[in-house]
Amino acid sequence: MEICRVRVVSEAGERLVGKPRGTYVTLDAPGLRDRDTAVQERLARLLGAELRSLLDLGPDSSVFVVGLGNWNATPDAIGPRVVENLLVTRHLDRQVPRNLSGTLRSVAALAPGVLGLTGIETGEVIRGIVDRIRPDVVLAVDALATRSIERMLRTVQVADTGIRPGSGVGNRRAGIDRDALGVPVVAVGVPTVVHAATIAGDAIELLAERLGSKDPRAAEALRGLLADGQRDLIAQVLAPAVGDLMVTPKEVDVLVEDFSKVLAAGINAAIHPSLAEETAPL
Repeated sequence: MEICRVRVVSEAGERLVGKPRGTYVTLDAPGLRDRDTAVQERLARLLGAELRSLLDLGPDSSVFVVGLGNWNATPDAIGPRVVENLLVTRHLDRQVPRNLSGTLRSVAALAPGVLGLTGIETGEVIRGIVDRIRPDVVLAVDALATRSIERMLRTVQVADTGIRPGSGVGNRRAGIDRDALGVPVVAVGVPTVVHAATIAGDAIELLAERLGSKDPRAAEALRGLLADGQRDLIAQVLAPAVGDLMVTPKEVDVLVEDFSKVLAAGINAAIHPSLAEETAPL
């Protein structure tokens, strides 16, 4: 398992990586696609540790967890399913037994759906609730589109810069970030779909490697197709036939279910650290 941390601290850094200033963490766990329970447990613990660092919660801090996505579309249902597995405690503020005093933070959670289901912009729903309950931090969980087949359903991406729902599939929505909500926003995302153009490009790259020794000229010609800017050309060529086609694994239903439980375990451990060692993460 690998952890990659990137911190963008200047305008030059923003231009270089194409992202706003902030901290970005990627946890890569290849064994997740094999449903390895040991890998799932370890990822949940590592995610909890990374989130604790980014959330920077005090003893009395309150958290609002938002499960973004469409619960009717399996590849987009990670957010809502994470909410189903969270330890929600805001309603128990005055009912927690004394022996648990100080161990549970106030947590509220919501899966607001998507514009096509509710007729309301997700950002509007979240802003209204944040204005009402005044959490100290918002934690947004969402499915992502990736440009790397290897990352699909085996990595977790965490950032303290918020999130822009739908951007990976061409839906431009208002950002869910500190500027929009007035409180810090930490985002957790899992790549569940990949662009068809990415698959075509990766296939060309693999074919070039196979032909490398047998037919160097053909291999070089194929590599030329993958030069700077050429992957966009592949997308343009595919567009008339398949549109903005997104692809997901055939076993996506069980993988999303597993991943949702892993993310929920990591979030629970991050928000309620005193309980993390008393209960199994999954």
